[in-house]
Amino acid sequence: MAARSSWAAFPHDAKGFAYPGEALKKAWPKLHAGDLEPFPDAKRAGALLVAAGKAAPKGLDADTLATDLQEAWRAFHRGDFKAAFDAGQALGPLGASVAVKALGIHATYLVDDDAERLKRFEQAASIAEAATKALPDEANSHYRHAFALGRYSQGLSIAKALKAGIAGKVRSALEATLERAPKHAEAHTAMALYHAEIIGKVGAVIGGLTYGAKAAEAEKHIASALKLTPDSPIAHIEYGNVLMLLHGDKKEESAASEYEKAAKLKPLDAMEALDAAYAASQLE
Repeated sequence: MAARSSWAAFPHDAKGFAYPGEALKKAWPKLHAGDLEPFPDAKRAGALLVAAGKAAPKGLDADTLATDLQEAWRAFHRGDFKAAFDAGQALGPLGASVAVKALGIHATYLVDDDAERLKRFEQAASIAEAATKALPDEANSHYRHAFALGRYSQGLSIAKALKAGIAGKVRSALEATLERAPKHAEAHTAMALYHAEIIGKVGAVIGGLTYGAKAAEAEKHIASALKLTPDSPIAHIEYGNVLMLLHGDKKEESAASEYEKAAKLKPLDAMEALDAAYAASQLE
């Protein structure tokens, strides 16, 4: 499992991503503009404990949970993904959001082996699925499940994912996310990719008839994501990807322009630094 596997270190300068003490709370709205994760203060921690009930680790109080979650997110933002994952995992479903995000972002960019990457996305999906049962009212329980399954299906190949019925699970999880959080930018981005990847793979007619995939929906969701998070590198990267999936070479210049925007944005944390570096690498 990922916790026992090697974790490649964050390869960029993380000096500006520490967010000690009150700095984390102050920066939180911008750091979490894309996923709308609520700031884990004691009040939020108490609500999570009540919601999780018996699924919460025994003997955990709100103040301790708040401190532990803040430390886990600090580790995530500075690029110490293993520490973030371990801390999140130790909290069971209450830490699933940070655990899955840390595992998923690390696997996306810092795991070279395809089989290992797939294994980690599978593990992330399993952690997130447990969280959807323990905390069904949390938008990010569903979003992390969609994210992990989506990344898994991309590694598997879209054709295999469609055949295995994974695409339908991704869509259902994203719909559940957007029902709970209509302004969840990352869910809008993922929904745009859902429509675009199916159309890119099987065409507009079969994609529409069999899977309900529509180019207009892809464009609508990616426009929402960009409006909600105009300074997010990943929103621009995925907009470029959506353009290529829907229009191919005809939109190559527009897609490259979105990658250029992503590469030039000033990252707020380790994840955004990895996103921006990836965009830059694709332009070389």
